[in-house]
Amino acid sequence: MIAGLAGRVDAVGPDHAVIDVSGVGYLVFASGRTLARLPEPGGSAKLLIETHVREDHIHLYGFSDAGERDWFRLLTTVQGVGAKVALAILGVLSPEDLSLAIAAQDKAAITRAPGVGPKLGARIVAELKDKAGSIGNDLTIAAVSSAATNGKAAAGPVEDATSALVNLGYRRTEAFTAVAKAARELGAKATLDGLIRAGLKELSQ
Repeated sequence: MIAGLAGRVDAVGPDHAVIDVSGVGYLVFASGRTLARLPEPGGSAKLLIETHVREDHIHLYGFSDAGERDWFRLLTTVQGVGAKVALAILGVLSPEDLSLAIAAQDKAAITRAPGVGPKLGARIVAELKDKAGSIGNDLTIAAVSSAATNGKAAAGPVEDATSALVNLGYRRTEAFTAVAKAARELGAKATLDGLIRAGLKELSQ
């Protein structure tokens, strides 16, 4: 099983790269984000590799960092999300942005990726909501919910405040991020009105 490759970039295509390792060219499929980070042909590169073995082929998928690789693994656990779709999502959203989109249940952000329609986008955010915390940053639904047991703002008001800001025209991910930050600052004394006001203040900065 190949877990990583270090060699010379031989060629870069729209969805793949060829990495020459001691005279052997390895075809590696990758997201647009990872491909954009590769040097020009002839330069040295190092990629983390996820190896998929099937009856009719062996495919290598390359990643510039562990966060992207971990999200690839998680995305492909969702029914209807194959390797190609997972790479398309990672080409549109960085691991950090994807973490926030999942936490905010922002299916619109997911559907920006080619091949991801509204139904699949909704399935992705729903199925990964409780799993994203192990990969993403700490602004997750799970983190906000658990904070409620520690005397801080509950997830219900956070969700209501987020929806209110979305109705005002803000994107769901940025609204959720602002409200989550406000919830942490206000703690147990946070009210729905207070979260909305603090969220708006955060968004105006």
